[in-house]
Amino acid sequence: MRVLVTGGLGYLGSILCEHLLDAGHHVLAADNLMYGQGQQGLFHLCANPRFEFAKGDVRDVAFLRSVLRDRDAVIHLAAIVGAAACDRDPFLATSVNLHAVQSLLKLRGRQQLVIYPNTNSGYGITSGAEHCTEDSPLQPISLYGRTKVEAERAVLDEPHTIALRLATVFGMSPRMRLDLLVNHFVYAAFKDRYLVIFEKDFKRNFVHVRDVADCMLHCLSNAEAMAGRPYNVGLDAANLSKEELALKVKRYVPSFYIHFAPIGHDPDKRNYIVSNQRLRDAGFAARRSLDQGIQELLKGYAMEGLAPYRNAG
Repeated sequence: MRVLVTGGLGYLGSILCEHLLDAGHHVLAADNLMYGQGQQGLFHLCANPRFEFAKGDVRDVAFLRSVLRDRDAVIHLAAIVGAAACDRDPFLATSVNLHAVQSLLKLRGRQQLVIYPNTNSGYGITSGAEHCTEDSPLQPISLYGRTKVEAERAVLDEPHTIALRLATVFGMSPRMRLDLLVNHFVYAAFKDRYLVIFEKDFKRNFVHVRDVADCMLHCLSNAEAMAGRPYNVGLDAANLSKEELALKVKRYVPSFYIHFAPIGHDPDKRNYIVSNQRLRDAGFAARRSLDQGIQELLKGYAMEGLAPYRNAG
């Protein structure tokens, strides 16, 4: 297939483009390079004749129209990601996370498949005792969550679309992110050797970045059967509290000092566990474990120069 990946040089996009090419697809990666990804980005893919790159902003209608032309599918990753990043510039967050999605839906051809990644943070604050399914109420607690949930509604109102509600992603990437919880905890263990954790019992689900990429490939191959519905994308064995995650990291870094603060709060108050049964029924299950991810991250963090990737907070 001829696939457009917006945000193609981002944390997930840079892994996804590699997986798409390995599967034989033609890839056009569109990105505005707002994080200066050129130095680490996708230079290693440029020798592949099935890879193309276009620099531009998804809010630019003319640019969006040009990159949509002759594409079979669109995987729309371009976004301002994370509560802190969105709160810093609410106008930018709304224009990219919502208005650009609305433009894309108007401009795309009706036969072009749209795969849209949402965040399962839309489930908000729950007791953490019962699994959230795709039928659970969405009650986002941040501007980031609200823009993504509203955009998902717009996507699923259109034909030939699939929405993926991603768990908190982890793993190494050419465009690394340290604000993601697993990545952050492992970085703190390796570099700082200590971490202060508020609200240690708050839970969430996790998934490896390469499992997300593989899930998107599965959606391309099974679009007819999967279209019109949202799917939770997470690792079934990784519905963990922040305390459980930190102690798992400590197994690999025994000198890691963890302080569970009884007073104070985390501004990101998400607390939920997630069922991924619908995605399993559609034929896909994440397979890369948290333990594999922690070991992978420790190898990556042994390479210097990651500090610039602290892109939120």
